[in-house]
Amino acid sequence: MSTERRAPLDRRRVADTALKLLNEVGLDGLTLRAIAKELDVKAPALYWHFKDKQALLDEMATEMMRRMSADMTAQTTGPDRDWREAFFAMMCGLRTHLLRYRDGAKVYAGTHFTDMSYAEPMEAGLSMLTRAGFTPAGAARAWFTAYSYTVGYVIEEQAMGPDPASGDEGYDLDARAARLAPYPLAAQAGREMFQDHTRGFEAGLRAVIAGVDATLRTTPPTG
Repeated sequence: MSTERRAPLDRRRVADTALKLLNEVGLDGLTLRAIAKELDVKAPALYWHFKDKQALLDEMATEMMRRMSADMTAQTTGPDRDWREAFFAMMCGLRTHLLRYRDGAKVYAGTHFTDMSYAEPMEAGLSMLTRAGFTPAGAARAWFTAYSYTVGYVIEEQAMGPDPASGDEGYDLDARAARLAPYPLAAQAGREMFQDHTRGFEAGLRAVIAGVDATLRTTPPTG
């Protein structure tokens, strides 16, 4: 008989296992039964910690935030750093972390964090924006606009593929262009929208930041 002791089953261990399994099966294939099997426990044992799959997704999103919190906060440090570049780096960091998980942005979007791990990077970002000349309300709107753009972009990016785990090679742009031949601008747009996701994301993010700078920043920077 094995004398090896397993780590106690708790919410964080379940969430960690679920995130690892997510990369293998995707969100649609992620079930409490599959997670229980991976943990070598009976499925009912998980219900002591999570009442349903949504509660588990909330904990998974929170674990993702725990892992990215320090990186995002660190981008705001440095007295001489331009706020635009710091804000850009924060959102690029969010995208990088979401892309570490198959369907990561879909898991993350619309969930409710189960602890305060999100507060430090958010506070750091809002403080940076208010120092740059945003009112507290303007900083909140600027933050949420860039944050929503980032999460939404990654949802689309991951939905389009390619997905090495499933063998999906991604959106067939030639077939799309052929279907849209009577609409040449729409056909051509596919190359811009669905290729080189990093370049496209960064170009759009810079447009978002320029937009909030022009419309929401009302006073000169302080300090």
